[in-house]
Amino acid sequence: MSIYDFTAETIDGAPAPLKDYRGKVVLIVNTASQCGFTGQYAGLEELYRKYRDRGLVVLGFPCNQFGAQEPGDEAEIKSFCSLTYDVDFPMMRKIDVNGPRAHQLYRYLKRAKKGVLGSEGIKWNFTKFLVDRNGEVKGRFAPTTEPKALEGAIERLL
Repeated sequence: MSIYDFTAETIDGAPAPLKDYRGKVVLIVNTASQCGFTGQYAGLEELYRKYRDRGLVVLGFPCNQFGAQEPGDEAEIKSFCSLTYDVDFPMMRKIDVNGPRAHQLYRYLKRAKKGVLGSEGIKWNFTKFLVDRNGEVKGRFAPTTEPKALEGAIERLL
């Protein structure tokens, strides 16, 4: 099993089979527009622009499960990301990352790379999963880990 076995939906509602990212290094992040870590959108976009020509894709998955910090609908999220951070990396529809309605991709990610002390649950917005060119999860990074700090891990996979 790999991330290629899952399909998401783009923020515009189109199917987004993750197999379309086969051969790419993928950084998957649960995001929110009203979070203390929201400024990381700028760092994520910087990573995307710096490494996309070498095969990096950043995928943003808005989530409203942590402090109701993503209350908007997809149109509002898309507008916020574009106008505030000039986000050009693919954004997906809002999803749950924990609980009974958690997206299947996130169920897989949490099992593939557990958090601190072996926990599976996502603790907060901007948890990051780094996936290699074969679709295998190679790293899980806390919300406090700034995107720039991932450069070394990304470079090793590119």
